[in-house]
Amino acid sequence: MDDVVAERVLRAVELVPPGRVVSYGDLGELVGRGPRLVGRVMSTYGSGVAWWRVVNASGEHVPHLRAAAFERWADEGIAVKPNGRGCRIAHYRADLEALASAHAAACADLPPI
Repeated sequence: MDDVVAERVLRAVELVPPGRVVSYGDLGELVGRGPRLVGRVMSTYGSGVAWWRVVNASGEHVPHLRAAAFERWADEGIAVKPNGRGCRIAHYRADLEALASAHAAACADLPPI
């Protein structure tokens, strides 16, 4: 895995505001890679960033992450959907334009990918 891509993904996650989420696909579009690669970056390096703010396209977390994520969500005001697997991503998705702008500034020191 390319270290620059990993750093771009992690910096993007750090920019997601409390109380908001993004999908793996949202991050993939932001950094110019696919959602699976974003997932791999998060599973390998994501423990040091706000990983609970990254969800699948349905706003859900995998079962082994849910309890820990939902505790953090409760602190941030993110409500869990009635199905108990995630949040309503349309309601809690971060402003992707603002995220893209902040991300460009945060990654200005990195080489292009």
